[in-house]
Amino acid sequence: MSGSQRYRLRAPSTGRELIIEADPDRDYVDRETGEPLEVVGKVLPLAPSTSKLPWAVENLRFCPWCDQLAQKDLNDCPSCGRRMGPIGA
Repeated sequence: MSGSQRYRLRAPSTGRELIIEADPDRDYVDRETGEPLEVVGKVLPLAPSTSKLPWAVENLRFCPWCDQLAQKDLNDCPSCGRRMGPIGA
């Protein structure tokens, strides 16, 4: 399980973004422009989570038991706790 929260950071002048496990009290700078990066938002799932995949359509599947969305890399549904079958089965 990951204990750190992942954030989406953006360089204001270029619009370049990155996703990192960040400390909200620390300042981060863009290595190409040297300007401070601004926090755009937290990446779902929120920490602590057993999944490292961001919540996006291509990374999600429906639990066959409760019909709630879960990340593809999880074996157990985070909503109902039941074991999900292999992907594509």
